[in-house]
Amino acid sequence: MPGRIGLLWRTVRHLRPAQISGRIWFRLARPGPDLSAPHGLRSTHATYQIPARRLANMIGPTAWRFLNEDGELAEIGWQNDRRSKLWRYNQHYFDDLNAASSEDRLSWHKDLIDLWVADNPPASGNGWEPYPTSLRIVNWVKWAHSGNFLSSDAEKSLAVQARWLSKRLEWHLLGNHLFANAKALVHAGLYFTGPEAKRWLDRGLSILAREVPEQILPDGGQFELSPMYHALAVEDMLDLVNITAAHPDSFGSESRAAQLERWREIIPRMLRWLFVTSHPDGRTSFFNDAAFGVAPENAVLFSYAERLGFELPSLEDHGILDLPNSGLCRLASGPALVLADLAPIGPDYLPGHAHADTLSIEMSLYGQRLFVNSGTSVYGIGAERLRQRGTPAHNTVTVIGENSSEVWSGFRVGARARIRNRSVSQEGNTLLASASHDGYRRMVEGLDHRRDLHLTTNSLTIIDKISRLAPAEARYHLHPDVEVEMEDATSGCLILADGQCVMFSAQEGTVRLDRTTWHPEFGVSQDNKCLVISFDTQRADLILRWR
Repeated sequence: MPGRIGLLWRTVRHLRPAQISGRIWFRLARPGPDLSAPHGLRSTHATYQIPARRLANMIGPTAWRFLNEDGELAEIGWQNDRRSKLWRYNQHYFDDLNAASSEDRLSWHKDLIDLWVADNPPASGNGWEPYPTSLRIVNWVKWAHSGNFLSSDAEKSLAVQARWLSKRLEWHLLGNHLFANAKALVHAGLYFTGPEAKRWLDRGLSILAREVPEQILPDGGQFELSPMYHALAVEDMLDLVNITAAHPDSFGSESRAAQLERWREIIPRMLRWLFVTSHPDGRTSFFNDAAFGVAPENAVLFSYAERLGFELPSLEDHGILDLPNSGLCRLASGPALVLADLAPIGPDYLPGHAHADTLSIEMSLYGQRLFVNSGTSVYGIGAERLRQRGTPAHNTVTVIGENSSEVWSGFRVGARARIRNRSVSQEGNTLLASASHDGYRRMVEGLDHRRDLHLTTNSLTIIDKISRLAPAEARYHLHPDVEVEMEDATSGCLILADGQCVMFSAQEGTVRLDRTTWHPEFGVSQDNKCLVISFDTQRADLILRWR
């Protein structure tokens, strides 16, 4: 029990007062839904652009594929506990309305919207929780702005949803949930007319005026430091620019015009961040909670930004691209790209999507992924969720088998690793990055882990040091396409998918090859291999060489 109390204290001590009071209010307050009809609809300006297109997830008129798992409404309904909470949430998002080739499924969409209204009474079930309500409001409004028409029952339901949401804002969670709430109020406020719609719009813009500078760091990164959630934030900001451009008469005041201008100034930095943290294959990296198939693909977001008049970042693909406020950096030399997490785990009061991955790296060589963090295939509470969040699932050092940050439950963190002595520089033709963290001091007094990266056009040297003698291992998870040929206990060859050989050798440590799994999408597990270097002393180096 004392250990549990300590864990809870290390977790809750970082919360903001608004989160604590908000949680109490959210549990105790029980507002009833207001079922009155909406005032009226605004006319839409012709400048509304086609939004970002995700992959379709409807596989039949009332059937879906979410998280790589199929489901038919007649079999599972809207509230079936046999499916994960995230799967059920996806049922209520209505992302398919604006997905690729959505026009081919128009009749499905019309019928499904009306079916949802009939089957989901106000303020009841998963679909009326604030987050899915927020995403559904936005998707219905985007669909209507794209030349489609909601039925009168659906329009009334949309107004009821917006009223309900305005009473159930997620102040207890903050972060991307509160952002999604505000975005939905803006969309509803610009779809309807009248005093009520104005209140929704004003409330949404007021929240965003505070949350945008809070959640988008000066270097453009979304503050939870997940490439996946960053891509979702890029889509959010582009959607806000899109909907406001469709209703210019609502943004004539000086203060609102200034707010829109600030959004337009931020978005190019967000696009740059997306590029910096992505691999040569054009897809995101796997730091913190990250998986393919949740956010729109990078290329889709870049195309959307261009339609809205943004110039894409023109970035040199070699050298150092640093994100000092976020803490991540990109080193590119010759055919090699290294992405390094020299960052805090995220905002102290909101580490729910953090992994214990401090000082981890990912690497591509000749355009092919080589080192990959293990990814994310599940949410919720369970052993696999904990394993995927743990330090051994990442390309970094584990000391005495513990996690560098105290991840627990599904979205909780107790003690957190703190970054120290961060440095990114270039000496001649060598790109350098280094940092240390104190995450293991709670187990061994005074023990820090320091990592130094030295990248040239034909080699990468990774130097790991721990400041106290303790059992330690460095792990390097290999992409499933990479094969391994061991020469001896310290060296061998990594064979890329195209047959090229990358020689590796360990110094001051011995190498073993473990079998593990990679999770590039929710619901996906692929077998892969992991190089594990056991420290002989307080240091272990890995040297890679290629032609």
